[in-house]
Amino acid sequence: MPPEDDSRLAALYDAHAPSVWRYVVHLTGDPAGADDIVQETLLRAWRSPRILAQEPASTRSWMFTVARNLVIDDVRSARRRHEIGVADVPERGQEDLTDALFESLLVEEALAALDYEHRAVIVHAYYGGCSIAEVARRLAIPEGTVKSRLHYGLKALRLAMQEKGVTR
Repeated sequence: MPPEDDSRLAALYDAHAPSVWRYVVHLTGDPAGADDIVQETLLRAWRSPRILAQEPASTRSWMFTVARNLVIDDVRSARRRHEIGVADVPERGQEDLTDALFESLLVEEALAALDYEHRAVIVHAYYGGCSIAEVARRLAIPEGTVKSRLHYGLKALRLAMQEKGVTR
């Protein structure tokens, strides 16, 4: 390295290293790690001839950006996450489906309490995902009748659920 590069690198260090170090400590909370990041940032500046050719004051934002990217890379690295390899993959925990089972049994019992016409419209519309027109076509009834049966069927279903102790 020519002597002028040495002086520019020294000037770069004197002008920016303390502020970059404080910035990295602020980001990471790790003074020892900040030393490494500042050293790597200065190394990258030294390897980049265009950075050394600029005035030290104009490289400040470049150094902060490089330091920030190095912190991000370090946080994302496997070394930082302390990953430990294992021979067998652990079993996945399963969600407790007991409440969902009881809720489905309550809904099934409440639906069974409805008359056939109301139950058929509700099952096609909500469980079958059909539109009013599709329900009307499948059950061979007018769309207005589907809407009416849905309204009164849901009202009856709500009442049946309340009788079973489900409140909302």
